[in-house]
Amino acid sequence: MSGHSKWSTIKRKKGEKDGARAKVFTKISREILVCIKETGSADPQNNSRLATLVQKAKSNNIPNDNIDRLLKKAAGGAEKNDYENCVYEGYGPGGVAVIVDCLTDNRNRTAGEIRHYFDKFGGNLGTAGCVGFMFSLKGIIVLNNEDGDIDEDKAMEDILESGADDFSFEDGVVEITTDPNEVQNVAAELTKRGYSVISADAEQVPDTYTTLTNEEQLKKMGLMLEAMEDNDDVQNVWHNWEMPESDEE
Repeated sequence: MSGHSKWSTIKRKKGEKDGARAKVFTKISREILVCIKETGSADPQNNSRLATLVQKAKSNNIPNDNIDRLLKKAAGGAEKNDYENCVYEGYGPGGVAVIVDCLTDNRNRTAGEIRHYFDKFGGNLGTAGCVGFMFSLKGIIVLNNEDGDIDEDKAMEDILESGADDFSFEDGVVEITTDPNEVQNVAAELTKRGYSVISADAEQVPDTYTTLTNEEQLKKMGLMLEAMEDNDDVQNVWHNWEMPESDEE
């Protein structure tokens, strides 16, 4: 039912291929630390946003001991780094629109690195808003359905009653679209109803897609995304590249 499921499925599957668990943990750790600082609570039982991030960590096979140590560290005030959110926009090879969402403790360093990635791979870093109008902020929730046990009729009832707008059954998951301001509340309600939430985030979903046919542009676009996603400061890379079928599998 959701017109955004293809994009988010590609993003999810690519994330599964990215591999390095240490880097994944670094990125999620920053999200958790910022969440605790902003909400003032290190208890997932009383913090639905934090509970979703903890579930996200578990879904990425991060050991419970690592998660518990991080929560205790944050609760005790041992984390001294002060991360801030920075968003960069630009164009990749062939005019692909790209939004890079970062959490950094050094804005100048991160800005220089992101500019370097755009330049190196045939793109260019633009000004704030230069591509943002091509995207819509959506709440995207992904439920685990690896075993195919979720009944579609029952799920439709539960999802809509939880306040979501739309959903689709994909390969091993159910993808749900909702108001970005309600994504954590909807995720918390679905968790109460017994569903396993893999992720629940406000995401920039492209309104239209760009297809690349030039082999050099295809190669450079892939390398640019890899370089960005390999950077510890980068939390998300959103783009409107309609990735080749081989990249989805």
